[in-house]
Amino acid sequence: QVQLVESGGGLVQPGGSLRLTCAASGSIGAINSMGWYRQAPGKQRVLVADITSGGSTKYSDSVKGRFTISRDNAENTVYLQMNSLKPEDTAVYYCKVDGLTSWGFDLNSWGQGTQVTVSS
Repeated sequence: QVQLVESGGGLVQPGGSLRLTCAASGSIGAINSMGWYRQAPGKQRVLVADITSGGSTKYSDSVKGRFTISRDNAENTVYLQMNSLKPEDTAVYYCKVDGLTSWGFDLNSWGQGTQVTVSS
């Protein structure tokens, strides 16, 4: 079993910054990609950014230039540095991990979500 623990959400004023952290633990064989998704009220969950084990990154157009995803492969941890936050960034942010368990089964796990609210 694999657990994902997220932290770092909260309330911030427009233009402010937050850093989200997601740590994976448990029966992990290998992690291919780690990513962040978000879901605003009444909307679908969408990709914000992801990063492969080799360090290749992908960002949604709405966050390019403002958000930075990074990971620590040794600690199975992914980060999302969010700068110049806007009210439209308000959402529940979810961490997702894809890879293999230590038994060789597919690993596709979601975190519990962390609320990010951007408001004055």
